[in-house]
Amino acid sequence: MTRVYFVRHGKTEWNLEGRYQGANGDSELLNESWQQIKQLGTYLQDQGIVFDHIYASPIKRARQTALGVWPYLVGNPQLTLKSGLKEFALGTWEGQKFEDVKAQYPELYIGFRENPELWNGPLIGAESFEEVMQRFTSTVKTAVAANNPDANLLFVSHGAAITAGVGALLDVPLGQLRARGGISNTSLTILETTDNEHYTEIIRNQTDYLDAPQNATDTI
Repeated sequence: MTRVYFVRHGKTEWNLEGRYQGANGDSELLNESWQQIKQLGTYLQDQGIVFDHIYASPIKRARQTALGVWPYLVGNPQLTLKSGLKEFALGTWEGQKFEDVKAQYPELYIGFRENPELWNGPLIGAESFEEVMQRFTSTVKTAVAANNPDANLLFVSHGAAITAGVGALLDVPLGQLRARGGISNTSLTILETTDNEHYTEIIRNQTDYLDAPQNATDTI
C-alpha cells in the first residue's frame, strides 16, 4: 500500500495580507513559518515514517518549505521539483487582495472559494479547476507508479492546488471540492492507495503539531 502525504507551504507575507499568490505570484515566508516548518518536520520524524521520495512545486514558497522539512525526514529521500504541483495560475488576480477581488468579481470569487462549478478562469486569464486537477493527479500517479508499492511519498504544494488535486484523487464531484473548506499553511493531508486508481483519505488538513493557533489567514 502506498501512502501519499500532502503538505501546504508555510505561511507567507501575502497569505497574512489576504492576497492571491497563484502560480506566477510569490512572497516571502514569514519568520514564524520557519519554526512551523520545523514543527512539521519534527512531527514526521517522531512518527518514524521512512520516506522514499519528496516532490515539491518549484515555486519558491513551496520549494523552501520542502527544503526546510527535508532534513527531518527519515530515509534521506531524494527531492524532485514537479511543475504539476504548482498553484493555480490566477491571471490578473495574482497580487490582489481577496476583498478587492470579491467586490469586482463576486461570482468568480464564489466560484473559486465556494463552488467551482461557477468558476470561469479564462475570464481573468486563469486556469480551470479541471486543468489543475489533471496536472496534479498526473504528477501524483506518475510518482506513485515510479516507486515501490509500499512507498511513503511526500508532496509539497499549495492550498487551492491540494484542494483540487486531492479532491480529484478521491473522485469528489467538482461542485463539492470546496465543501469541507480550505487547506491550511504547513498542514498535512494523507491518502493511501493499493492500485494507484482508487485513493482513500486517512487525514485531512492536520495542524495539531503546530504551536500557533489557527486563524482565517492560514487557510485558502
